[in-house]
Amino acid sequence: QVQLVESGGGLVQAGGSLRLSCAASGRTFSMYFMGWFRQAPGKEREFVARLLWGASITYYVDSVKGRFTISRDNAKSTVYLQMNNLQPEDTAVYYCAASTPRSWPEYDYWGQGTQVTVSS
Repeated sequence: QVQLVESGGGLVQAGGSLRLSCAASGRTFSMYFMGWFRQAPGKEREFVARLLWGASITYYVDSVKGRFTISRDNAKSTVYLQMNNLQPEDTAVYYCAASTPRSWPEYDYWGQGTQVTVSS
C-alpha cells in the first residue's frame, strides 16, 4: 500500500503561484508514475501532469505547459507541482495519484485532495 498526502493549496490571485506537495509513504519503492489531477466544480477529473518516479520524465496537459512544473524529491518521497501564472480556470481540487507497473495506466493510490482557488 502507498499513502499519499497533499498540501499547499490555497487562495491566490490570478498571475500568482502556488506549490503543491504530495508526500508518499508505505511501499513507495513500488511506485511507477506519479500524477497530478484536478477536478473543478461540475466537471470531470482531468489529468494535469505526471512524472516517472525512477527518472526525470514528465508529461503535461497542454493547458498548463510552460506554467506548471512537476518534480520529485526521492529522499523525501515527495512529488511537487509548482504552479505559476495561475488563472481562474485553474481553480479546482488537485489530487495526487500513484501508479505501479502492474496498474499502469491506471492509478492505484490517491490522496485526499487540496483546494486551489484562483481569483480574478
